[in-house]
Amino acid sequence: MKIFIDTANLDEIRKALSWGIVDGVTTNPSLIKRAVDQLKKLKVRKIDIESYIKEICLAAGKERPVSLEVISLRAQEMIEEAELLYRKFNPLAGNVVIKIPINTYTRMGGVSHYEGLKAITHLSREEIPVNTTLIMSPEQALLAAKAGARYASPFAGRVDDYIRKKLGIQFRKQDYFDFDLMQKITKDKLTRFMDSSGERDAASLYLDENIKEWKDLGKDNGISSGVHLVEEIVNIYQNYRIKTEVIAASMRNGRQVREVALAGAHIATIPFNVMEEMIQHPKTVEGIETFSQDVVPEYRDLFEE
Repeated sequence: MKIFIDTANLDEIRKALSWGIVDGVTTNPSLIKRAVDQLKKLKVRKIDIESYIKEICLAAGKERPVSLEVISLRAQEMIEEAELLYRKFNPLAGNVVIKIPINTYTRMGGVSHYEGLKAITHLSREEIPVNTTLIMSPEQALLAAKAGARYASPFAGRVDDYIRKKLGIQFRKQDYFDFDLMQKITKDKLTRFMDSSGERDAASLYLDENIKEWKDLGKDNGISSGVHLVEEIVNIYQNYRIKTEVIAASMRNGRQVREVALAGAHIATIPFNVMEEMIQHPKTVEGIETFSQDVVPEYRDLFEE
């Protein structure tokens, strides 16, 4: 599985690149603005957003895609913004990918559900690579692939947040969501109810609202977690040999990264702090301390010139 770093902080990008594990960079306008504002606040140097994006592209280099995002909601405007971003920044290292949301509809109205698809289709025909974002269902991922997206980004962490919020579970975003436990709770509640239902016929059980509610407990239209979402998308793509790559996005913790890797994600885009978490384990610290103490003088002498 490839690893993209999800940040616009150049120091974080360069540090992670120096570890030799980063295959690409994903950004968004908010992350870029925050990074530039931080530099201005520290008065380290004068910088504007355009120059800063150029530095990100050059730092990533030719082998590592950099995702840059449009800001409009209508297809034609998104297309124009995408072409501008691609024209302005891709010549630097040939690594620019354009982020297009799968659906730009808002409850305020005025924009259809299909503007993103129209933009993806147009840009793909122009051979401008697209990273389709804000994917929250396998259905959306299938449509993104059909429209020609190079990448599809299911937001695993946000799906976990959505399910936990519906359940009324208090959580911090970095907390691991144990969907196996949730499924066991659901199965237990359903089993107990079925056992107490006596000799009721199958039709009445099937139509029972309590059974339906408990069966779907902790799920979003059949999806039980962000990792499950990634797994479903990977399976659909494999079924039809779809070339679109799955970027598991919105990673909250190291365990979630492990699980999307097991689910077959082609890529995970990971915040810097989660990368730091992934390398750590208390037994590793204990082991290296013991190792250092146990080095005998005779062996250490081998390294003396």
